[in-house]
Amino acid sequence: MNSCLSIQSQFSEYLDGAISGAQMQSIASHLQACEECAKEFAAWRDVQSLLTSLGPAKPPADLGLRLRVAISQEQARTIRHRLDVWQMYWQNSMAPFMARAAAGLASAIILIGVLGLMIGTVAAPPTLAANDAVTDSVSTPHLLYTSAGTDSRIAFRDPVLVEAEISQNGRVYDYRIVSGPESQAVRDELDNILLMSQFTPALFYGRPVPSRAILSFSGVSVRG
Repeated sequence: MNSCLSIQSQFSEYLDGAISGAQMQSIASHLQACEECAKEFAAWRDVQSLLTSLGPAKPPADLGLRLRVAISQEQARTIRHRLDVWQMYWQNSMAPFMARAAAGLASAIILIGVLGLMIGTVAAPPTLAANDAVTDSVSTPHLLYTSAGTDSRIAFRDPVLVEAEISQNGRVYDYRIVSGPESQAVRDELDNILLMSQFTPALFYGRPVPSRAILSFSGVSVRG
């Protein structure tokens, strides 16, 4: 009996070929000699044949949609849980602290306002006299000269409006065409003119600063 139980417990591995050759030979010999185990093994083999004939199960047509809906619902529950945790943390710890801080800040503002009113009443500042003299503290860039050549064969058909970036040294380091033709020939000529031009830099309280200038080119010829 113990031998039969041991053999029958290995039927699944025997059918799958998941045991050693010596064990398979031992089981096969036992099945030839034991009619009861042979009938049990035949039943196991029939069940395996039926399962094999069924083939792989086909997933439902809407399985992908169900999975996406389930994932979306789980993400929504996770986000709501995090929001609930944060709200609870805020109500239990941060909200009382912020309320006390706001009350202290309001008291400080009121105290400062009262002190300022008292100081302003006791020691009012003297009236300042207006100065009619206007100092030229701010100036815009102006073109001094350009060393670009003018031997050209093709003229601009339309005026070109350019916004130039001028450094604190009065040199153009970048520009963009605001309106007008933007062909490569036009850009080549603008490169030649602007990059070889010298401007008086813009001044801010007597100090040179980077600035922008709007330049208009009309009737200027360019190389083809």
